[in-house]
Amino acid sequence: MMRQKKILVALMVTAVISSLLFAAGCASVAEETAKPAIKVPKAAAPEQVTLALKFTEQDSTTYKVTTQTERSVKFEGSLPNEDVFKGGTTGNKIEITFTQRIDSIDDKGNAAAKITIEALKYLAKVKDNIVLDFDSSTEADQNSPLAKLVGQSYVVKLSPAGRVLEVSDVSDAQTAVRGGSSAAKAALKLVSPDEIKRRHTLIALPGTDKNQLCAGDNWSSTQSFSFGLMGSKAYERIYTLKEVKDTDSRRIAVVEMDAIPTSEMAEQLHEEQQTSGFSQFSDSTEIYTGRLKLDLTAGKVEEALEKLQSEWLVVDPSVRQQDNEEPAAVRMTATRIYHIEKVD
Repeated sequence: MMRQKKILVALMVTAVISSLLFAAGCASVAEETAKPAIKVPKAAAPEQVTLALKFTEQDSTTYKVTTQTERSVKFEGSLPNEDVFKGGTTGNKIEITFTQRIDSIDDKGNAAAKITIEALKYLAKVKDNIVLDFDSSTEADQNSPLAKLVGQSYVVKLSPAGRVLEVSDVSDAQTAVRGGSSAAKAALKLVSPDEIKRRHTLIALPGTDKNQLCAGDNWSSTQSFSFGLMGSKAYERIYTLKEVKDTDSRRIAVVEMDAIPTSEMAEQLHEEQQTSGFSQFSDSTEIYTGRLKLDLTAGKVEEALEKLQSEWLVVDPSVRQQDNEEPAAVRMTATRIYHIEKVD
C-alpha cells in the first residue's frame, strides 16, 4: 500500500512539472508573437520639379550673352606651293550685356520683355586678320555705328519654355545704325528679328507639356547646321536633369546636354554631301555638349552654354607623294558657342 502511494505521488509530481514546462513553452511563443513588427521605411518618392521660366511684372534682370562662330583651315603634309596654301581663322565673337524688364504677362503665361542693350563687344577676323574690333567701354570706339546700339531697346515675347514668340519695337534701333560701313552692317544684323530670336531663345528647356521632371529624366530636340562646302549635319540633343540642389536659399536645377548625329533629314543631308566635293574624301569628328543652371525659386536662368566643335580632315587623293613625305591634307574646324549668364 505504501509502495502504491509513492508511485501515485511520483506520477502527480511528474504531471505538475510537465504542465509547468508546457505552460512555459506557450508563454514563450506568446511573448514572441507579441513583439512589435519592424517597419521598413519606404523609399522617398523622387522630387519632381517644373523646368520653366517664371515672370513677374516690372521685374528686371541683367544678362550677358556671348556668341562665337569660327572656321579655321590648316594645310598639312607636303604641299606643292606653301605660299599659296595658307590657312587661317575666320569668324566673330560677340558679347552683349542687356537688361530684361518684364512689362506684361498674358493669360497663357507669356511675357512681353523690354530688352535694353547696356554694353557690347564685337571682334571679327578674316584669315587671322582682325577686320573689326569694338568695345563700347572704350572711349576711342564711341564714334562707331556699333556704339549707337548701347541704350537702344526692343521687345520680345517670351514663353515659359524659353521660346521667343515675337519681336517688336525694334525699328528705332535699326534706324540708329543704318549705314554702308562694315561696322554699320554688323550693328544692323545684331538687331534683325532672326538674330534677336537666336540671342534670346533658351533652347535647353523642354516644352511646357514635358517640363515636370525628376533627377535622371531626359528629353531631346533636333538641330541641323550648315558647314558650307562640308555639307550639313543634324544632331539629336539629349538633355538630362542631373540634380536639384540648394544654394543660398534657392533651388537650382542642373541640366547637362550631349548630342549625337541623327538620321533625321538623312536624305537631304546625303544629297548635299553628294554635291560637296570635299565631304566625299573627309573624315570628320564632332563634340557637341552643353549645360544649364536654372533657378527654380525665381524661375530665371543662371547660366546656359552650348558648344559645338567639328573637324574634317581631307586628304588629296590626286597628289602623288614621295616615299618619305606625308600626304597633302587640309584640316578644317568649325566652332559654334552660345553662352548666357545672369549678371545681376
